Amino acid sequence: MLWGKKTETTTTTNTSEVVGTIPLTPELSRAGAVVRSSLVNPAEYFQKYGFPGPVHDIASREQFISCYDRKTRNPAWVIEHITGQSLKVRDGDRGSSIFKEDTAVPALFRGQLRDYFRSGYDRGHQAPAADAKFSQNAMDETFFLTNMCPQVGDGFNRDYWAHFEHFCRKLTDSYASVRIVTGPLYLPKKDSDGKWRVSYEVIGNPPNIAVPTHFFKIIVGENPSPALGSPKGVAIGAFVLPNEKIDNNTPLKSFYVPIESVERSTGVEFLPLLPASERRDLCREVKCEITVREFVKALPAPREQLALPPPRK
Repeated sequence: MLWGKKTETTTTTNTSEVVGTIPLTPELSRAGAVVRSSLVNPAEYFQKYGFPGPVHDIASREQFISCYDRKTRNPAWVIEHITGQSLKVRDGDRGSSIFKEDTAVPALFRGQLRDYFRSGYDRGHQAPAADAKFSQNAMDETFFLTNMCPQVGDGFNRDYWAHFEHFCRKLTDSYASVRIVTGPLYLPKKDSDGKWRVSYEVIGNPPNIAVPTHFFKIIVGENPSPALGSPKGVAIGAFVLPNEKIDNNTPLKSFYVPIESVERSTGVEFLPLLPASERRDLCREVKCEITVREFVKALPAPREQLALPPPRK
């Protein structure tokens, strides 16, 4: 390990030198470390005990990529890609898919099937199964619990949210390529004392899976159809919906928000390489409204549901 010359003044050393071969994020590698070598050596922790983490697990699937948050046991975000062609292929059968735990995540941080048992919440897909019908494998991968969040069932997951997902698929009529980022939010609420607090339910036994207060979708419409002309850049739309029953008559545009508000709430920049000059307003190009359709709300129970273990006492 290189420490430079010993002096009584502070010595600045590159982080990669301080932590040796410990894998760090590029940001942390560039940050540099300030060490008063004669008194303390905090970086020695990494060599003795390892680098704390990871906090997130990235999984690359056939139809989507997910970033799983070990603290909340929910995905932080899921990025999917749909096209008109991908939606036309119907080689996947939802009835052949089963909900399953993601064994790539250590058991200590993994969402488990029993955590949802009798919780009162649906296992809500973030990348919808209906977007991955082009292959059975792609369909099956949407049933990993790392693609799930607890969602209110009647009135939301099986109603308004499902209509919203259909709206996203219909966008392929207007754009040759549609990219969608979906994820949970845990937003503050003003209490009776006038102070803002973040409060959410936690399910499971022991309680470990956070129930989001809201969900967001960021939609990127690429390569517009000739009817929309040939505008520069891409169409961007961001929506935030509460995790609660929503009347189907509620206008979708009432949930339309600036993308910056989602970024501020999540702490994530979702389009860091896209200049503002190349961002068009999605809802100025297409009608942002849902079409209420009748969905089958009582799907046949997936095979693993037939023999779920009772909650742990």
